[in-house]
Amino acid sequence: MPPRHDLGSLRIDDRSRSGGKMGKRLGIFAATLGALLLLGSLLLAFRSQKTLVEVAAARPVAGAKGEALLNASGYVTPRRRATVAAKVTGRVEQIYAEEGLHVKSGQVLATLDCSQPAAALTSAKTDRDATAAALADLEVQSANADRELQRAQGLRSAGVNSAQALDAAKTTSDSLHSKIALTKEQVRAADARIGISQQDVDNCTVRAPFDGIVVSKDAQRGEMVSPVSAGGGFTRTGIATLVDMNSLEIEVDVNESYIARVRTGQRVTATLDAYPDRELPAKVRTVIPTADRQKATVKVRITFDQLDSTILPDMGVKVAFLSAAPPSGKAGGTEAKAIVPKAAVHSDGGAQIVYLVRDQKLERRAVSLGAERGGDVEIMAGIVPGDKLVVGSADKLHEGQAVEVKQ
Repeated sequence: MPPRHDLGSLRIDDRSRSGGKMGKRLGIFAATLGALLLLGSLLLAFRSQKTLVEVAAARPVAGAKGEALLNASGYVTPRRRATVAAKVTGRVEQIYAEEGLHVKSGQVLATLDCSQPAAALTSAKTDRDATAAALADLEVQSANADRELQRAQGLRSAGVNSAQALDAAKTTSDSLHSKIALTKEQVRAADARIGISQQDVDNCTVRAPFDGIVVSKDAQRGEMVSPVSAGGGFTRTGIATLVDMNSLEIEVDVNESYIARVRTGQRVTATLDAYPDRELPAKVRTVIPTADRQKATVKVRITFDQLDSTILPDMGVKVAFLSAAPPSGKAGGTEAKAIVPKAAVHSDGGAQIVYLVRDQKLERRAVSLGAERGGDVEIMAGIVPGDKLVVGSADKLHEGQAVEVKQ
């Protein structure tokens, strides 16, 4: 008989079927709970993310002595700036110049390998000594020849000596006198060569040409330096860059269309980009009498009324050329409280507002505007100097919003 299959063994127990349904329900519940937790964490992270904003400080108006006729930007530049180099080609043996070092005129900045110039100096002194020794021998011979000439003259007067003997003694004396004169010239020439060799030795010591501060160290110990570029770019042409900090001034390019508004001695208000809260009084030193054909600008140099340690070379600076007359008074006797960039002021339903940053949150403030000063505007009421204002678009800003200041 063929074997029979027991289909009853394939029956599923009711208790097993009910337990499987419960497991599926628990799995669905756990997945739903995880999705809700993930969504909540994402919403919390999104809400905690702060908006990045750029701010500018409201500036005081006390430093302005007249209305701004023209605004320009430029850089702080020194009138006396020098890249100190060696007069001779050589290897740097010691270097004493470091960035930030205050130096005096004549102070040693570096020394070069002086072995070859020193050897040349020794050789020149030896040649001079040898020539001087030969001169001493010639002077002894000349003295003896002079005595021989005197004796020959006496014998010739007595008729004992011949005229030929007298001529020979005179020739010997004159020849020695000529050799002495030649040797003296050779000694002077040797002294001149010694002077040249001594100058070469002195040129191995690099000194500061004026009082100032080292702003760049351009060579290291062991490198070759030369007054001219050589060696395929592997030879340095400078030791250090020195700046006279007492000669700092401002250099700006003014569009030639507005250069008529600038004159020598005109008062200027300067604001360093590094310190936007502080205005520095200055005046126009000179207007360079030539224009840049490509940029259509004229270079203007401005002198600070007073220098301090915060003013550094190549700093960016914004300047406002002021009129000679003070600004006219406002109606009702009110005066401007602060000056802010135009980009910090926004219109909202006909009112002028600004957004202040306090404790990393925004505060909406209504303001009253005054006269415009180039890219700035006067604030008559609403804020005080020093307040931090948001600069730029305000479409997504609102009262109490958490923000992060852009550095």
